[in-house]
Amino acid sequence: MALIDNAIYVDGRRVATPATLDDTYEVMTAHQGVAWIGLYRPTEQEIRSVAEEFSLHHLATEDALKGHQRSKLERFDDSLFVVLRPARYLDKEERVEFGELHVFVGPNFVVTIRHAESPDLAKVRRRMEAAPELLALGPEAVLYAILDEVVDEYGPVVAGLENDIDEIENQLFNGEPEVSRRIYALSREVIEFQRATQPLVGVIEALQRGFAKYQVDVELHRHLRDVLDHTLRVVERGDSYRQLLQNALSVNATLVGQRQNDEMRHLSETSLAQSEEVKKISSWAAILFAPTLVGTIYGMNFTHMPELRWEFGYPFALGLMLVMGAALYVVFRKRNWL
Repeated sequence: MALIDNAIYVDGRRVATPATLDDTYEVMTAHQGVAWIGLYRPTEQEIRSVAEEFSLHHLATEDALKGHQRSKLERFDDSLFVVLRPARYLDKEERVEFGELHVFVGPNFVVTIRHAESPDLAKVRRRMEAAPELLALGPEAVLYAILDEVVDEYGPVVAGLENDIDEIENQLFNGEPEVSRRIYALSREVIEFQRATQPLVGVIEALQRGFAKYQVDVELHRHLRDVLDHTLRVVERGDSYRQLLQNALSVNATLVGQRQNDEMRHLSETSLAQSEEVKKISSWAAILFAPTLVGTIYGMNFTHMPELRWEFGYPFALGLMLVMGAALYVVFRKRNWL
């Protein structure tokens, strides 16, 4: 069911909990109170019903129907349309899940349209109902509380991202092959986180100007400044994380290059050592080939070979073998092959 929680408040206290949107419109008129309608992934018909009842601008209605909006604040006459990008960190999967929240705020109503599990608007409602003096300040107080919860839920995300970056730093110097892929994936999450948080600074600053213009209670001004301070810190952390990941990519590229150079040097050294061995083997093969050649020639036993009947033929053949081998040995030694 899209209608998660629905209540009418008078002087900050819940006076009715209508079961349907139509009942809400009737009770709201009867009590002259403030309606806070919480919708979760509503149908187009439900969104158009709310838009028609509260005379929401058609451009804001279309944005709510299409979804996939960036964080922003738009004012249409006496109503506001706010888009927020809440986030939560999933420990088991070690990733950030982003949601989308649309908030319509008017003189006597607040409509929240949630498209993800985050933020916990039930927690916001309990907090506000426990402080009726704050809730009595009107729909702007509800909007402040929603903003505060969204920014507070960024805290665990920041902690999760920081832990991931610490793990990446360890993986970098351990030479784990998957670290490049993880750096890239985490960089995309950080960029998405920045897209969710950075526009929020402008949203809150615009709200501050509107609060001053429309003379909203000074206590809400103070609360909103506190939310802005927290948001600025979150944005700064996101910027620093992106820079750290860029540095990690550079370091990883350097380390990969060094490892490749080390491997190439090792291959070169191995190749050089193999080349030296080949030289030695070739040299000894050539030295041994010389007497083999001589012995082969004189082993042919041709009839017309004078050396066969020569008195010094045998010593001559042995001497020739020794001289050729020694000459080759000297030549190879001079060339450092042996």
